[in-house]
Amino acid sequence: MREAHTLTLLLGGARSGKSAHAEQLATGFPAPWTYIATAQAFDDEMVERIALHRARRAEGWETLDAPLDLVGAIQSVPDGRPLLVDCLTLWLSNHLLAEHDLECESERLADVLGQPRGPWFVVANEVGLGIVPDNALARRFRDAAGRLNQKIAARADRVLFMVAGLPMQVK
Repeated sequence: MREAHTLTLLLGGARSGKSAHAEQLATGFPAPWTYIATAQAFDDEMVERIALHRARRAEGWETLDAPLDLVGAIQSVPDGRPLLVDCLTLWLSNHLLAEHDLECESERLADVLGQPRGPWFVVANEVGLGIVPDNALARRFRDAAGRLNQKIAARADRVLFMVAGLPMQVK
């Protein structure tokens, strides 16, 4: 898919190859590319994960950190530029922990993503395939992530489900 203004959602579990595949798809378009990162480095392990992600990317990437204001970061990207958002699940977690209105934030994000101004690739975790979490906060997060994924998938031109590094086209 090489259309200029499309939204591709990449879903999958942890270490399924979502980010690497999204990077590969984005770099199929001419640089520069924008990478919007939603992770926050609260501990040494997360610092290392972020460093590995950055090191893997080739020259030509501009990185924006947007742990909360993802809508603003997306809106700041020039029209036509390939965009990769990694990932919606961490962004949602950041809002949950900040006690923000998840439904409102999710709807704002879905509205912006539903009008891509370039080839846009969005990564999210599929968290609903396991057992039901044993506490209310985890269940609230799982449910909110599932609803967010559905909103974005409904607006996406293409949805890929990653399994063991292999993409399966869902939509």
